[in-house]
Amino acid sequence: MKAILSLIFLIASFTIEAQTIDTLKSIVRFKVGNMGINKVKGTFKGMEGTVVFKQKDLKSSAFQVCIDATTLNTKNSLRDKHLRYKDFFDTDTYPTICFQSSEIKQENGSKYIVRGKLTIRDVTKEVSIPFTYENNTFLGEFTINRKDYNVGKGSTIMVGNEVALIIECTIK
Repeated sequence: MKAILSLIFLIASFTIEAQTIDTLKSIVRFKVGNMGINKVKGTFKGMEGTVVFKQKDLKSSAFQVCIDATTLNTKNSLRDKHLRYKDFFDTDTYPTICFQSSEIKQENGSKYIVRGKLTIRDVTKEVSIPFTYENNTFLGEFTINRKDYNVGKGSTIMVGNEVALIIECTIK
């Protein structure tokens, strides 16, 4: 009986289960310069997808995550409406922003880096996202250039090019 239990435990430890993202607890925050003198802060909610994260088997780990671009919120309804239009996120045509990992590595202790493809609008680019993992929550922070993704490409002085993204992804 002990041998059977050991075998079951061994098989279970090699099984990789995808965990679902807790949409209600997960959020993406952003900060971007505005008119060269202040910062606009906002959020995206509606994060969905699956995560396979095995700290002892990172080669078998993966992230497949999308957020609902229509949930963009800067606490200014007129600005939010404008940001959803064609010259920025064009959420009627591109309602989601997605990330698909290609590699996860441990950097130092509890710090990791995930590399993969970030798709915003009709543009997909490779990004690297440093993150930590604690209590079923991934916390990552990185910067992108909004113009690389054709977001507000006609805007110059009004909106900064560099956008800081802070991702808080909790799994169930």
